[in-house]
Amino acid sequence: MTETFDLHTRLSEALASRAEAWRFVADFAAHWQQPLQPGDGWSEAEVEAAERRLGLVLPAALREAYLLLGRRTDLTSNHDTLLKPDELDVLDGALVYRVENQGAASWGVLLADLDKEDPGTVIRPDLADKSRERWEAWESGLIVACVEMVMAEVVLFPGGFTDFLELDAEEAGVVGQFRELPSAGRDVRWFADADVLIREVDGFCLDVRARTEEALDRLRESVPGNWLEG
Repeated sequence: MTETFDLHTRLSEALASRAEAWRFVADFAAHWQQPLQPGDGWSEAEVEAAERRLGLVLPAALREAYLLLGRRTDLTSNHDTLLKPDELDVLDGALVYRVENQGAASWGVLLADLDKEDPGTVIRPDLADKSRERWEAWESGLIVACVEMVMAEVVLFPGGFTDFLELDAEEAGVVGQFRELPSAGRDVRWFADADVLIREVDGFCLDVRARTEEALDRLRESVPGNWLEG
């Protein structure tokens, strides 16, 4: 992996092609974490055992994600959690594959859509009144969901050069200083330069990850505010 990773171009390509998406994930992991290695994914046998247990077949995109990087918790489960194959479950007409870190929501794929290679995803908030819980449309496809998952978990990696600011991108002055990336993920915006990745969440806060401590310090200087760690 070279030091010149064109995140904007590669992300655009990833969102348009399943094959490009997995190439992006591999190169993104190498650039921001560690390269993918044999054994970073679950085996075919483990995935097939989950399918037999549930009596269904995973969509191609989800199967490929498990086989490529399912065991890499630094890419899948720093904050929210990609379920292990033996943890996959069916709830009220959907296959649940990911859960929010405090159990506040689950992400899934409707059983009626499992025959699609890259089906849309759904979300189900965890409510006090269980009778009000419903699956709601979320991402347009599993590929988008997986790309966003990897990017989000890398930004939130506890062993990285990370920080948090409770301002939106406009208030913080991120817009104009950093290039906005193609839209990857619901209710988030992404910005970056060569050494910094910024995620704006729900229009009210920023999660940031830098490749070096120096790059993180430069970010804090260029974006003044009450940084959580700085």
